[in-house]
Amino acid sequence: MKARRQAKGDQAARELLPGQSPALLKALHILTRDGNLNADSLRKLKQVNHLARLLEPAVADILARFGEPVVVDCGAGKSYLGFILYELFLKDAQKGTLFAIEERPELVAAANALAQSLAFKRMSFTQSAIATAAPPARVHLVTALHACDTATDDALALAVRHEADHIAVVPCCQAEVARQLGEAKPRSALLEPLFEHPWHRREFGSHLTNVVRALALEAVGYKVTVTELAGWEHSLKNELILAKKVRPSDAKAKEQLLALCEAAGVQPKIVRALGLAAPASA
Repeated sequence: MKARRQAKGDQAARELLPGQSPALLKALHILTRDGNLNADSLRKLKQVNHLARLLEPAVADILARFGEPVVVDCGAGKSYLGFILYELFLKDAQKGTLFAIEERPELVAAANALAQSLAFKRMSFTQSAIATAAPPARVHLVTALHACDTATDDALALAVRHEADHIAVVPCCQAEVARQLGEAKPRSALLEPLFEHPWHRREFGSHLTNVVRALALEAVGYKVTVTELAGWEHSLKNELILAKKVRPSDAKAKEQLLALCEAAGVQPKIVRALGLAAPASA
């Protein structure tokens, strides 16, 4: 079945979530001035809205349990996700702060201006790399939609460091592990055919990266769910990792993580960033 190329009029209106403002979507240049969706905008809206629906239980949880919950959106880009989460969940709750992190100054300036024009007073935007950003000491939900390569690991490390109760990331362009596999000496020769060819190395490296991320989060006490974000016709970068903090740590998950990394001969950034790597002498 082919994806719809565009949506106009009533079709476009049906793509909006309850409580979602056409005015905001026009300000974000997702809807056209006539209220229509072109092909690219339709794909973006489907992804962001589906993620917003999946995050609704997490946002409801932190709004119920904390007086001033903090949502951190890492690698925010044009802040589509941040603005939509704020409008749908934080605006009417009259509490909660959304803190967006983005490196490109022009995007930060544009997002700040839009938030001011909409009177979204509890949104803030900071120009920074994720790894060096300084969000509030305690955060409650961390998101990262298509943070490229190890930027996703930086978002996960930020979440763990700031004791996030919930995490949601959609990884993109995983390249670090594929590079490591190119020089790896796996413990088992049986693994070598999995990444002998560059194409397989890229695909296997991408899969291995996200398996390692899930195990790393489990090792530090999160319950992890891995699922599809949206249909493949809307995005090829489609894997969604959801995590909820449920315990201090998990020794079995850490053991599995270290064994997997050793078997493949890799040490991904998330393992290093969380201090989970085995000692060099081990």
